[in-house]
Amino acid sequence: MRIALIGYGKMGKAIEMIAVEKGHEIVLKIDISNAADLTVENLAKAEVAIEFTGPHSAFDNIRKCLSAGIPVVSGSTGWLQQWPEMVRYCEQQQGTLVYASNFSIGVNLFFELNTYLARLMSTHPEYDVLMKEIHHTEKKDAPSGTAITLAEQVLQYIPGKNIWVNHVTANPGELGIVSERVDPAPGTHATRYTSPVDDIEIIHTAHNRTGFAGGAVLAAEFTSGKKGVFSMKQVLGL
Repeated sequence: MRIALIGYGKMGKAIEMIAVEKGHEIVLKIDISNAADLTVENLAKAEVAIEFTGPHSAFDNIRKCLSAGIPVVSGSTGWLQQWPEMVRYCEQQQGTLVYASNFSIGVNLFFELNTYLARLMSTHPEYDVLMKEIHHTEKKDAPSGTAITLAEQVLQYIPGKNIWVNHVTANPGELGIVSERVDPAPGTHATRYTSPVDDIEIIHTAHNRTGFAGGAVLAAEFTSGKKGVFSMKQVLGL
């Protein structure tokens, strides 16, 4: 496939390495230094775009790809207050969008495990739940998009938990998320259920960016011949 990379930082370079290893061609690379090159004409060179930027640019970048008729895979976080608008626009354009807060295959299996555990714990009120996430200091948003996804899964099933907050809390209606920023740390996420007699904890720890990048390339391959809005659940057949 001919791929446009929108966002050419550490993640973009990791995606490039894996994409080229799999026989794909990178035909466009966009970062802060050449943002003006993100045009319909340049996007037309690609069959799919992979977008990993920041919360202030992601919405416009994805919209521009859809306007150009290019399927787009996005892993940018911190902009999802505009998600309903983006879904409507994708449908209007009859476009293709794969979005995930985390493209790691391992993390998406962890999402399934987190949901399953929350269902099991829903009938055991003696346990309280707390979440923790650790990322590198360049991570722009806190909590991470992955942590928010995990928290929303827990809120679906645990009675009395109504909202997540980004700190330790004694309020029984709140789900606390502790965010730490240290280097080097590609990403760790943990969900812990604590009772007076024991703890139950599940943890995912990324060793490097390869898992995230590989999942993004897999999602790009998935877009071929498809229309609509998808997640990694569909990409992985979960």
